[in-house]
Amino acid sequence: MTFRPRRSVLYMPASNQRALEKARTIDCDAIIFDLEDAVAPDAKPQARQAACDAVASGDYGYRELVVRVNGVGTAWHDDDLAAVCAARPAAIAVPKVSSPEQVRQLVDTFEGLGADPQMNLWAMIETPRAIVDADAICAASERLNVVVLGTNDLLNELRAQSVPSRRPLQYALSAAICAARANDKVVLDGVFNDVRDIGGFEQECVDGRVLGFDGKTLIHPAQVGIANRVWAPSADDVARARELIDTFDQALAEGRGVVTFHGKMIENLHVETARRVLAMHEAIRAR
Repeated sequence: MTFRPRRSVLYMPASNQRALEKARTIDCDAIIFDLEDAVAPDAKPQARQAACDAVASGDYGYRELVVRVNGVGTAWHDDDLAAVCAARPAAIAVPKVSSPEQVRQLVDTFEGLGADPQMNLWAMIETPRAIVDADAICAASERLNVVVLGTNDLLNELRAQSVPSRRPLQYALSAAICAARANDKVVLDGVFNDVRDIGGFEQECVDGRVLGFDGKTLIHPAQVGIANRVWAPSADDVARARELIDTFDQALAEGRGVVTFHGKMIENLHVETARRVLAMHEAIRAR
């Protein structure tokens, strides 16, 4: 089992050269070079070129490189796709993906532009329609391997009241996670806006991991270390996973039909979970 950690996925405005240079030293698992929200309209052509140059530079080490293009139907979308496909990032993130048809059209466009067969699509789920159709969206293409929750846009489109919790989003978050799991996709939590509220950010990370997210999208380097720690298996997690697997394997070798571990019955699903813990641990160590 091979894991690519995506605990910390940091947005970087492609129009900010200092930010692009700083990103080379930040201990995040992935970088999204942003051409959309973080870039003013008159700066978008230059940002596009800067993002492509960054992808081609080879200066970002182990970090997975993704470019978020401008949305379908905008004045910049077609030029973004053409340039970014040629630059060959690990993936292209597309905002406001709201239907399986849109996924298939994007994939057809990738292929028409001669995109690397290994380049993936990251679909941003940001609308009520996308939540309702999340399963079909996730099933639409093998190129789509990561789903990203756009929680700010979702809150706005739901016309939810501003409350000091994510209660208005609970259904949407769970629906997206279920759709991703049903189709074997990675699913990433949305951003936390108040970069000064470290305690609030950490609690949202913990809540996101409990819900089932694979990691979190971030807007500030100060958030990276917390996300990495929350989504990494602890030493106790790793030791427990190894012990559980050893106990199960020994029971199978002895022909026992019922296996207990620390007083609780375990079965294949518990072993699969333990193997995922070890695979994540080894992937982080190898990085």
